[in-house]
Amino acid sequence: YTVNFVSTKTRFNRKQQNGKQNSHSINRLSITVSFLKYLNKDLYSMYNSNPDFSSVGVSEQKVDPSLNLFEEINRLKKEKNAIILAHYYQDADIQDIADFIGDSLGLSQQAASTPASMIVFAGVHFMAETAKILCPDKKVVLPDLRAGCSLADSCPPDRFAAFRKANPDHLVISYINCTAEIKAQTDIICTSSNAIQIVESLPKDQKIIFAPDKNLGRWVMQKTGRDMLLWDGSCMVHEIFSREKIQRLKIRHPEALILAHPECEESVLELADFIGSTTALLKYSQSSKSNTFIVATESGILHQMAKASPNKTFIPAPPNNQCACNDCPHMKLNTLEKVYLCMKNEIPEILLPEEIRIPAEKSIRRMLQISAELGL
Repeated sequence: YTVNFVSTKTRFNRKQQNGKQNSHSINRLSITVSFLKYLNKDLYSMYNSNPDFSSVGVSEQKVDPSLNLFEEINRLKKEKNAIILAHYYQDADIQDIADFIGDSLGLSQQAASTPASMIVFAGVHFMAETAKILCPDKKVVLPDLRAGCSLADSCPPDRFAAFRKANPDHLVISYINCTAEIKAQTDIICTSSNAIQIVESLPKDQKIIFAPDKNLGRWVMQKTGRDMLLWDGSCMVHEIFSREKIQRLKIRHPEALILAHPECEESVLELADFIGSTTALLKYSQSSKSNTFIVATESGILHQMAKASPNKTFIPAPPNNQCACNDCPHMKLNTLEKVYLCMKNEIPEILLPEEIRIPAEKSIRRMLQISAELGL
């Protein structure tokens, strides 16, 4: 089987109440640590020499509650020539201490150009992998290795390889929300910011596989008029929004505009006044004359929306679950304390074998090249 040198994942399927099969993953570092010395001596040494680093991929050191973490993190940035890149879906404190906040495209562009010696990636695992792919000579650390991604996990490398083999005449475009192994099997990476433009940059007769997000792929097909072969993957956060609850919320706030990320299901996108990437949603909320918005994406973006437009009202779209929350549980594993500890100890570090990293970099560089040519 394929081993990710940082977090080997065991997959299982669980029946949800609606009977739909949903794919999940558990990081099983405790099982694999004993095998690491046979796979990667440097990684094994990292675990073996750091007693405060737990078997589940996060430091177990206690943080002195009297510490001013903002001051300490800023001190460590200067001391270690480090930069903190944070996704919009991170907690507000992490966003406020970050050097750059953005969506997947912006974060990729920033990682590729930073002069820093160490990248602290406050996001999920595939994002930190992307930074390491683009910056193999830099140290890349992730506050919590357990911060995975349901969408990335929905596309196992072995099954995707078989899918590609069955369709050899298709060019592969993969959404950046995928593992390094999938990127290595991809011709061009895309993000929700540039997926339409990347598809339109290809000849009209070019057959395309689009992976792993079927909802984003379906939206791109509608916008471009192109027929693509879609991998059947999805994001657990964007699939739980309730069309019926959003409609009831709209009745209570008839003046509100509905903003939705294209990872949402089609039934939710049909209600939206504007559909776009996280950055596009943020910019639209700033430029729109409307003062009230219902936002159908992960709730972390509301922090930046409120900072940019303090006199406007932003209402998180209600999901179809009992807790009435639309937080990504993987994104929210990162905390300010974990950011501090991973900077201080420089672990957990992202490591990738070159046979995966090199082809993965090629697909990402192709995306960055097309985006630069189009002024994105």
